[in-house]
Amino acid sequence: MTLFLNNQIISTAPARICLFGDHQDYLQLPIIACAIDRYIRIKAKPNDNRTLHIFKHDLNQEDVIQLNEPVKIIKEDYLRLSLIVLARYNCIPNQGYDVHISGNIPINSGLSSSSALTVAWVQFLIEAFGINEAVSPMFVARLAYEIEVIEQNTSGGKMDQYSISLGHKIFMNTKTDAIHNFTNILEGMVVGDSGEGKDTLGTLSHLKGDAWKAINQVKAKYLDFDITTMNIADLEKFMPIVNEALQPIFEAAVLNYSITKNAEKALLETYIDYSLIGDLMNQHHALLRDNLLITTPKIDAMINAALKAGAYGAKIVGSGKGGCIVALSPKAKEEAIIYAIKNAGAKDAFLVKESEGAHILSQIK
Repeated sequence: MTLFLNNQIISTAPARICLFGDHQDYLQLPIIACAIDRYIRIKAKPNDNRTLHIFKHDLNQEDVIQLNEPVKIIKEDYLRLSLIVLARYNCIPNQGYDVHISGNIPINSGLSSSSALTVAWVQFLIEAFGINEAVSPMFVARLAYEIEVIEQNTSGGKMDQYSISLGHKIFMNTKTDAIHNFTNILEGMVVGDSGEGKDTLGTLSHLKGDAWKAINQVKAKYLDFDITTMNIADLEKFMPIVNEALQPIFEAAVLNYSITKNAEKALLETYIDYSLIGDLMNQHHALLRDNLLITTPKIDAMINAALKAGAYGAKIVGSGKGGCIVALSPKAKEEAIIYAIKNAGAKDAFLVKESEGAHILSQIK
């Protein structure tokens, strides 16, 4: 159901945390991600001037897209790229709107603010102008992935768009797009924002390229090699085949797959073993820090402070080289962990909860 307040459309999409599988989805390996209660919100009201007049309140920016002119392709301008992609599905704007964009997701922080905006924007366009397809969260996710990754041939994976569209915790096989949900609720997630910006596409491109080089070196000798079916005990057999500089990246891909599968099994249990999940987060982070080298001194200090304050586990979130961490906290220690993360130099730290996925609001919130 759509909310029209004086013909206003409101579209909202959550941030997401990658719990397990950072730097795995571009290798077609599984991830576990969780939508959280930080949001991008789009409020759009019809105008009479054949433009999409966009107000980006958090950035103090304005933009105008003329509907009577061809859309100009601008790198990483996902609002315009959305118009190009959705036109192929016969979603074509025929009415101007004043569009107000705001949110409380830290920008360029690893919580996927850009994908949340893309998903919310796609929802708005479909709601306003229709589309020649059956609309579902999976379909919206696929469109957002097509816009952000396929259209510009970038290095990203599918985790962000699907976890934001579907909501709550998901396990996704990024090779087949098979997804299942977890029925239990993960509590005690504390996010720490380092305030350090990051080069998402640069980091992803570099590590993706090196990871595939390493995998292909093994495949050149063992044609049927597959990380998803290999025995961890065989890692020592495969490592000498890989160039020495790529061995840490190859090891991380193999071990992080195993960690993610163990986390899936743990999260499918009726009751969550927080100590186990925390330990798996720590193992995952150690590989991201020591093998992929995507942490910073501030991120490391925030992680160490959270663990010292009593967190079950903590890890960097997203592409790395800045951004956010997530710590899993006992209920009685949430405030102490928030304080410790801030005291270690974080720009901010806050408790988050699981969220439903992106949607058109049915009531004012």
